Amino acid sequence: MAKALIIVDVQNDFCEGGSLAVAGGAALATEISEMLAETTDFDFVAATQDWHVEPGSHFSETPNFRTSWPVHCVAGSKGAALHRNLDTEDIDAYFRKGKYDAGYSGFDGLLAPEDEVAVGEREAHESAAENNESPVSLDDWLRDNDIDDVVIVGIATEHCVRATALDAVNAGYNTTVLRDFVAGIDEDAIEETLEELEDAGVEVK
Repeated sequence: MAKALIIVDVQNDFCEGGSLAVAGGAALATEISEMLAETTDFDFVAATQDWHVEPGSHFSETPNFRTSWPVHCVAGSKGAALHRNLDTEDIDAYFRKGKYDAGYSGFDGLLAPEDEVAVGEREAHESAAENNESPVSLDDWLRDNDIDDVVIVGIATEHCVRATALDAVNAGYNTTVLRDFVAGIDEDAIEETLEELEDAGVEVK
């Protein structure tokens, strides 16, 4: 059985100085990099990115911070790039999500073209369509690589980490969330989310 680490949305806009910053985001990027340097537990590593083009009501000038949010992670922008503290050397694949919707779950993401800058310094293009290829989803990629176990880290615990973990366990993967390697917005909501994940069959450790 192969195991994959899924790094959720460790992007500039979700770290200090970004348009939707989560406290501790930059430090988390460093901690994930240090973990990867010290472990051989993972056969594959994937990273997800919010990659918004026209996400509709997900963006709002008067956000409620539940279903609508300030503009963030616009496709190709500096805010959508992975944070500089995250070492991308061991990342095997990048999945971009939310072009035209909220895209909370990494399982909504599609594999980014290999010839693009990994952290996203320019507009995404539809290379798969241009080559008459079917877009590759995160689920496709995991199954193609015979991955049974997924370990999830990243930002934000109550939103994209939660959605990704729930989709992973519902898709049949043995799913773990590392509580020391996620960052969220509200401490009470974080604990409620971790309890919800455990109830759904996710191992939280």
